[in-house]
Amino acid sequence: MKLRILYHGNCFDGVSSAAIFTKFYRATFAPDAEVAYTPTMHRAGNAFDRDQFDGDENAIVDFKYCPDERLTWWFDHHQSAFLSKPDEEHFLADTSGQKFLDTTSKSCAEFIARIAKEKYGWVDESLAELIHWAHIIDGALYESPAQCVELRSSALKLMQVIEGEKDPAFVEQIIRMLTTMQLDEIIESAEIQAKLEPILKQHWSTVELIKGRSVAERGVVHFDLTGTGIEGYNKFIPYYFHPEVTYVVSLSQSAFRTKISVGSNPWAPRPRTHNIAEICERYGGGGHAVVGAVSLKPEDLELGKKYMQEIIEELQFAE
Repeated sequence: MKLRILYHGNCFDGVSSAAIFTKFYRATFAPDAEVAYTPTMHRAGNAFDRDQFDGDENAIVDFKYCPDERLTWWFDHHQSAFLSKPDEEHFLADTSGQKFLDTTSKSCAEFIARIAKEKYGWVDESLAELIHWAHIIDGALYESPAQCVELRSSALKLMQVIEGEKDPAFVEQIIRMLTTMQLDEIIESAEIQAKLEPILKQHWSTVELIKGRSVAERGVVHFDLTGTGIEGYNKFIPYYFHPEVTYVVSLSQSAFRTKISVGSNPWAPRPRTHNIAEICERYGGGGHAVVGAVSLKPEDLELGKKYMQEIIEELQFAE
């Protein structure tokens, strides 16, 4: 039988969730299941291509709900888990007992492992380190911005590879490695080392670019990466240079979207007072209370700049 897993693409928690669900499913339901993976990204309009649900069982992990009858498993922890009210109503009417949401969980990986233990009695101690780091990375529970930006641990190096890798087939290879190997083993592998060197070089180039483009005003640091070819970046770089701010807002562009990223500084001397998910939802996006994003069509750059400025002004402290 075939299991199709749709996971949050280019995301450490999404990749970890896919690996954990794979091990859980094979251990509990179908040891010989053929598992196929599809990265899913936030974009303007519908987040799914319905022909992606081609398995005997289909799962979504760490991503929005889809009211398709072929969806048999769902795990998410985002506040903005539903594209529409009818989608939420579809979820609430589900009687399968295999669709789960917990917006209080710091990571989806931890959430899947918890449900697997509590409901199915399944525990795999070999996944403890992966769950620990997914919890830290997705929950932004770092000791400091330097810990994340300087990438000294195996988990953070792998995070950078996952976020920077453009080939879904290679990210799928990482998922499969996570089901059988520990993080140190994966980082030391020849396949990852070959990817890591250029990605780290790009990372430090991006660090310098953001340093030069960042403007910090009234508690918000903001910058525009459009036209640079940079589609994503380590979200803690702004706080590395501007530890005094509470929020960050940035604009980037790729072939499939114009993206406004909004975040909050976990170490800010002046605490967060806004719910970022609620702000992003007003522009068609979403996320968590502490971090979120808005995805527009790639050609909507000017609209993205307009929305970005509105969000900056809403987040800035009064004079």
